[in-house]
Amino acid sequence: MDERAAEPAEGVREVQVPALSLVVLVGVSGSGKSTFARRHFLPTQVVSSDFCRGLVADDENDQAATPDAFDVLNYIVATRLRRGLLTVVDATNVQWEARKKLVELARSHDVLADAIVLDVPEEVAVARNALRPERDFGAHVVVRQRKDLRRSLPRISKEGFRRVHVLRGEAIGTATVTYEKAWTDRRELTGPFDIVGDVHGCRAELETLLTTLGWELRRDAAGRPVGASHPEGRTALFVGDLVDRGPDTPGVLRLVMGMVAAGTALCVSGNHEQKLTRALGGRKVSITHGLEVSLEQLAAEPEEFRREAIAFMDGLISHYQLDGGRLVIAHAGLKEAYHGRASGRVRSFALYGDTTGETDEYGLPVRYPWATDYRGRAMVVYGHTPVPEPEWVNNTLCVDTGCVFGGRLTALRYPSREVVSVPAERVWYEPTRPLAVPLRRDPGVLAIGDVQGTRYVETRYGGKVKIREENAAAALEIMSRFAVDPRWLVYLPPTMAPPETSRLDGYLEHPAEAFAEFAAAGVAEVVCEEKHMGSRAVAVLARTPEAAAARFGVTGGACGTVHTRTGRPFFDDPGLTGELVAGLRAAVSDAGLWDHLRTDWLVLDCELLPWSAKAEGLIREQYASVGAAAGAALPEAVRLLEAAAARGLEVAEPLGRARRRAANAALFRDAYARYCAPVSGLAGIRLAPFQILAVEGRATAAEEPHSWHLETLARLDSPLIAPTRHVFVSLDDERSRAAAAEWWEGLTSAGGEGMVVKPVHPAAGRVQPGVKVRGREYLRIIYGPDYTEAVEALRGRFLGKKRSLALREHALGLEALARLAEGEPLWRVHEPVFAVLALESEPVDPRL
Repeated sequence: MDERAAEPAEGVREVQVPALSLVVLVGVSGSGKSTFARRHFLPTQVVSSDFCRGLVADDENDQAATPDAFDVLNYIVATRLRRGLLTVVDATNVQWEARKKLVELARSHDVLADAIVLDVPEEVAVARNALRPERDFGAHVVVRQRKDLRRSLPRISKEGFRRVHVLRGEAIGTATVTYEKAWTDRRELTGPFDIVGDVHGCRAELETLLTTLGWELRRDAAGRPVGASHPEGRTALFVGDLVDRGPDTPGVLRLVMGMVAAGTALCVSGNHEQKLTRALGGRKVSITHGLEVSLEQLAAEPEEFRREAIAFMDGLISHYQLDGGRLVIAHAGLKEAYHGRASGRVRSFALYGDTTGETDEYGLPVRYPWATDYRGRAMVVYGHTPVPEPEWVNNTLCVDTGCVFGGRLTALRYPSREVVSVPAERVWYEPTRPLAVPLRRDPGVLAIGDVQGTRYVETRYGGKVKIREENAAAALEIMSRFAVDPRWLVYLPPTMAPPETSRLDGYLEHPAEAFAEFAAAGVAEVVCEEKHMGSRAVAVLARTPEAAAARFGVTGGACGTVHTRTGRPFFDDPGLTGELVAGLRAAVSDAGLWDHLRTDWLVLDCELLPWSAKAEGLIREQYASVGAAAGAALPEAVRLLEAAAARGLEVAEPLGRARRRAANAALFRDAYARYCAPVSGLAGIRLAPFQILAVEGRATAAEEPHSWHLETLARLDSPLIAPTRHVFVSLDDERSRAAAAEWWEGLTSAGGEGMVVKPVHPAAGRVQPGVKVRGREYLRIIYGPDYTEAVEALRGRFLGKKRSLALREHALGLEALARLAEGEPLWRVHEPVFAVLALESEPVDPRL
């Protein structure tokens, strides 16, 4: 992306505009701007002044509404640019004042602006307007606009546009519009990367670091390193400040220039490269902070090398976005609003950080600690301000560890997050001030500012998820009063939607609808898992107390927890939770899963059995009371009605209804009774794990098929563990579908709750992660004893909100697991976990 203004390009056939930019169409009324916009841009990308005039006046030609129309236009343009969308303004824009406002809008959102001028003869525009009855203004309007345009053309390229494209005559109809990707956009590069901190002329240490990282150096005839490659195809990323202060700035430049030229490295500009380039170009600069060392060293180099070095440093850009936007490198860091943007202030931030304008006692700029406020999804790796040790702060890492000052030269290996350092050979340059102390935030502390108010949580599996302020407040109340130790709270399961309502007689839910839904979404194979008659549980287990302290920040010997789907403990007695965790850890150890999964911790999705272990109070107060009342009242009602019938009274209809209700009540009591079992301490408690959510370095819930999860968990052999019965279904095979439906009928007719249907392999897009298909008798608990009398009415139940909620919570859950597996600080893991809890307070029918 060219950040410098260009002269008008006349008569061009190809118009190149930045993929993220403001495109300003310029031309008199009747020049064909709207036709040009329709031909080359999406309707949603074009903001027309005529359309906005119609919005505010119901008449696109009401010139009296123009000021209000442009207020609307400017608001829409600003909103689109803030959201990172290419925007095209379709208005005459022949006057400097109109264009000035639009250029200012682009600058305020740190995007580039291009102008496309359609320069048509006066008589052509007048003739076109005459063919449109709604344009009843006279030819004098076009004459005036044409004069304004002619006055503008000589100086329009100096108004702040990146490039001005002037189209005349035939070129207007034959031109094509193409999009230029930003120079900062290298999102197609996925790594792996080695991100190297500030080198500052320390060529020997750079050689040592690259060799330690497995790079193979290439040398010229004089033995100087002039390039490097990695046998694993890794790419080196340099965060700038290659030069100044150290003993061999030319040697560092020669090596890095060779790597960049060969495509094995990328490099961003540092403030020292910028200043050195200006000094070498004859600009007046202050010869301080090691610049004098570079100038002296480069003076001894051939003129050709100096020219190449100047061209290389002058061509370095402010930052790079990499790996689908998940990684950003910039010399001094970059706040999220500036990622992928282009402006002077973006480049200034990337080079110098966010300075306050003050100086410290050493005469150096005071920098605002931007990383403490960073909440972006992208990892930001930077240098500029040397620190004794690299330390993660809110998904950012400074890799400048002061090599030239006698510290270390550091690299971050991405995506593994491994930090590799080599010591400096000596102190090459005395620092002006002591190395900065890294900004510290306890990774296990969830600050209230992280969760208050309306917020958007960025997820890699479902985009941005909005959390409303009132929902966040409800979640905060639950978490602060009832939740387990939040350091263990790394995942909350999503709600689960039922299938579309069945049309089969007597059925509200049936497997056929679930199979049809997944088949329509392109899923080839599903697994049907028994839905246990228990409570959803999450087990977080650490192999040792040391592992618990290292990953979860929990000290004191605790090695895990088991909590409900809303983050609450199952037992009032912490000792019982400790016993359950110990039993689960023993089962995992006996099965050899720690070594098999190469992890010191894991997270399991489970069901805790029986249901009464958690919900005994609910069963007694809500279900048993209804069953007891019905058991007492309905038989007596039947007896009295039978007696009335025996006396010849016409009570056949109420008698039949009473008998049906009595039978339904008995079935209702039988249904909830199946979920009750005697429990004393842990006696009678069983856990049925069905998915390994995450292990060290892997979010297995998002990576592995359900067949892998079930096979791996089948290794657990303990009285504490209950197996999860399941069948696999090929959706293109009707016999396979029928067999699974018959299996479901057998489960539910024997009193089982039902089953969960899931795509065997993780599915992309808006595909439900699982659909619960509940049995007819279980639904009696949910909808009441007599629900079978009202199946037709229940078929109209609305599932949209529930299904949307399930997708959003699933995306948040996977995001939490990914952050956990990648080693992000626990407060970052808590963010999507808290969001799931907040969404649980949305008004959705709890019976679904």
